[in-house]
Amino acid sequence: MNDHGTPATPTDDDPTLVLLTVEEAARRLRIGRTTCYGLIRSGELESVPVGRLRRVPADAPAAYVARLRTTHHAA
Repeated sequence: MNDHGTPATPTDDDPTLVLLTVEEAARRLRIGRTTCYGLIRSGELESVPVGRLRRVPADAPAAYVARLRTTHHAA
C-alpha cells in the first residue's frame, strides 16, 4: 500500500513478474525505449505478442546481456 491507502503498483524490479513491458525491459537494461524496440525488431531481445501488446519475458534482458558478454569476450 502506498501513502494514500491504495495498492502499490508493481515495479520492474518485482521478481514475480513473468512478462515485462518494453519500458520495464528498457529500464532494466538502462537503455532508451526506442533502442529497446530496435533490439526487439532485430531479434536481439526476445519478445512475445500478447493480443495487441508486446511483452518481454522477464529473463530475456539477462539473456541478452549474457550474449553480449560472450560475444565481447570472444572478440
